[in-house]
Amino acid sequence: MHQRTLGSGLEVSAIGLGAMGMSQSYGPNPGSRDDMIAVLRGAVERGVTFIDTAEVYGPYVNEELVGEALASVRDQVVIATKFGFDIEAGGGLDSRPAQIRRVADASLRRLRTERIDLFYQHRVDPDVPIEDVAGTVGELVSEGKVGHLGLSEPSAATIRRAHAVHPVTAVQSEYSLWTRDPEPDVLPTLAELGIGFVPFSPLGKGFLTGTVDTTTAFAESDIRTTIPRFTEDNRAANQSIIDHVRVLADAKRVTPGQVALAWLLAQHPWIVPIPGTRRIERVEENAAATAVSLSADELADLDTLTARIGVHGSRYNDAGMRMVGR
Repeated sequence: MHQRTLGSGLEVSAIGLGAMGMSQSYGPNPGSRDDMIAVLRGAVERGVTFIDTAEVYGPYVNEELVGEALASVRDQVVIATKFGFDIEAGGGLDSRPAQIRRVADASLRRLRTERIDLFYQHRVDPDVPIEDVAGTVGELVSEGKVGHLGLSEPSAATIRRAHAVHPVTAVQSEYSLWTRDPEPDVLPTLAELGIGFVPFSPLGKGFLTGTVDTTTAFAESDIRTTIPRFTEDNRAANQSIIDHVRVLADAKRVTPGQVALAWLLAQHPWIVPIPGTRRIERVEENAAATAVSLSADELADLDTLTARIGVHGSRYNDAGMRMVGR
């Protein structure tokens, strides 16, 4: 597995692994807890050393899963987790300094580690100045409890304010062939400041793998039942996107998902996607995307694909959209 650098020195595998789906959001898990531990350990054995979790996933159980799975290989992996919600009080935003410290200590216990490698603010809290957030995480860095500060779904202005207080190592936001929101403002800001970028949902919550279409039946607990982009009508309208990607994938004898990840990797050398999966064969498929080469013409075609075709449906419902880009 190739390595990439986030920020000023956090070395990670070029493809990471998002662990959220092992505990929530995508319907009943096809495997047991032991199966998920095997997937996490198998990912590390295959060179995937960047694992993403959060206290709110579950809540709590995803961090516990990651902690148990990776305890024996802790020195081989970079673990990212997140703060920013008051789970006990109903799940509202809370990035007050005291809450950040409480979450850090609890996450350290669940992850069975002495240091959180990358600690993200999960969503920007409009009631707490980002300077206070960055300063608190900076104190945790000085104390050795945290390695690096990250932000999730912030605006470019927020990134600049936080970075002026304590270096931001990575920003995590949704980014893929059909979600291009970070391009106008966030990505240029990261390039200027030397901050890494970690796209979540790089495979469009499964759509860009070509395995989701109008016949797909989502479980009631699947997050995609709440996302406008995944209504049956919008899936039908968006089908031409994946059909186009599949033609290129077939010509290269790779999968549509590998083309989607290769496109992301080609955007900047400081981009590290974190596709989620619950199957080791998907870990292997995603990791192999690092070997997929796209020509300048192929990249140019993919760059303008959604502008030509159009994307139907928002990436979040109204409540979700209100929490991003602050």
